[in-house]
Amino acid sequence: MIRRNRIAIAVAGGLAAVLALVVWTSNATGLQGRTVARAEQVGAAAPGDYGDVREPLAPPTSETSAAGESTAGGATTGESTADVPEGQAAPAPSGPQVTLVGKSVPKMGEVVQDGDGRTLYRFDKDTADPAKSNCEGQCAVTWPPLLSGGKPRLQGVDPALVSTVKRADGTEQVTLAGWPLYTYAKDEAPGQWKGQGVGGTWFVVQPNGKRNVECLPPGVTPPAA
Repeated sequence: MIRRNRIAIAVAGGLAAVLALVVWTSNATGLQGRTVARAEQVGAAAPGDYGDVREPLAPPTSETSAAGESTAGGATTGESTADVPEGQAAPAPSGPQVTLVGKSVPKMGEVVQDGDGRTLYRFDKDTADPAKSNCEGQCAVTWPPLLSGGKPRLQGVDPALVSTVKRADGTEQVTLAGWPLYTYAKDEAPGQWKGQGVGGTWFVVQPNGKRNVECLPPGVTPPAA
């Protein structure tokens, strides 16, 4: 009887030891799994060392320091406005840039035209030295002065003969050999010269600035040179 009890006790002790070993092994495995998971999270959060880690770009600012940069409203500026006072628009030129073309045409001979082919005239009541226009008011409506906001483009005309003169209204009128230049309102198409000899004082201008006295209307005689 005593022997059987000893065997039972031994068996029970062995089972308890096995159970304890199983519990310890399970706990160790779980601890290891959590450790590995934490290590993986840490490794995922750390940047890879590939030798190409780039710094993040700085956010764009709203200040414009040079031409073409973005402004606070997202618009793009074509040029710097540092030279224009705040609240003041950039000054506009007094007139468009014009073209003078010296050429020879049938019947009339040597003439000067603008870039649109309109014939140009000079007025004998003006003065060339010094250059001065005496065509104002209604005269300037019938005979529009040739205005320019810059240096005229030239073709067949000596640049040394071309300049500008300031009119009474502040605009700049193109001159040729000192003579202010005009178009004629009644010339309805390029190449016409209906203003030739009008009043005996208006004449087509030649590339040298002198009068062209060809094709004068009846009753108009060529003035003295």
